[in-house]
Amino acid sequence: MRISAASAMQCCRHASWEFAVLGINSAPDCIISFMPTTVSQTPTDRPALRASGLHKVYASVTALDGVSFTVNRGEIVGLLGPNGAGKTTTINMVLGVLAATTGSVEIDGIDISKQRARALAKTNFAAVYAALPGNLTVIENLRFFGLLYGVDSLRIRVEELLRQFDLAHLRHTKCGLLSSGEQTRAALAKALINRPQLLLLDEPTASLDPSAAQLIRAKIKKLATENRCGILWTSHNMNEVEEVCDRVLFLSRGKVLLEGNPQTLPQEHGSATLEDLFIRVAREPLKAVADVAT
Repeated sequence: MRISAASAMQCCRHASWEFAVLGINSAPDCIISFMPTTVSQTPTDRPALRASGLHKVYASVTALDGVSFTVNRGEIVGLLGPNGAGKTTTINMVLGVLAATTGSVEIDGIDISKQRARALAKTNFAAVYAALPGNLTVIENLRFFGLLYGVDSLRIRVEELLRQFDLAHLRHTKCGLLSSGEQTRAALAKALINRPQLLLLDEPTASLDPSAAQLIRAKIKKLATENRCGILWTSHNMNEVEEVCDRVLFLSRGKVLLEGNPQTLPQEHGSATLEDLFIRVAREPLKAVADVAT
């Protein structure tokens, strides 16, 4: 399969975070010139992700203040909090797009600040706002990103993902013509192209109708269970979080205030539902919520 220079250029623009984190140029010939360092994808007992003491300071503004957490293999962890809480900053640090002022990020035990490409070859990402290039077909997108990550036996891997996400009949359809649910399935297929041991999902079902969203949630839960993939999930849909996540972290003003099982955490802190607890974290002053947490 050949991808035209114009299509490759558009794909490169849409793949900006991959180029940023993997440290390569965003020119079309990068498809040919780049081959990431081969890393073992065999699951281990190490956490998929360990963030330790993350601080991020911009002049006089502290965006993150000592954030620490883990995502274990086969676990789905919800990263929750109001807008401005520090979720995006945290995700950008995990992806290596943003350097921490202090603190560390390890992916499968690999320090991202010391072996960036090796760590990020075990990672992938999908978000509703990061759509695949619309002028490329589903199979062209998967092949492009497979080449970008240096996936072995790429043709076989692409066929596996087309079947897994019910995209085989859409393989030659341009992604810009897909429905929202189909685009989400294609984006998730792309996010699994390199068999990541850590998957970051930012509002993955935000644009979907309830039926499509339920199917996507089921696929993601199956992925965590069967592939032992660690998943960090951000969402403002608390019903979805309760259904999907094994554990949740509440961020507020750059700090982790609460952590626990989404089924029991609200009652532990005097709230009827997870949504009620979210609203309290979003509205109450930091000290008041922290006092409840202790």
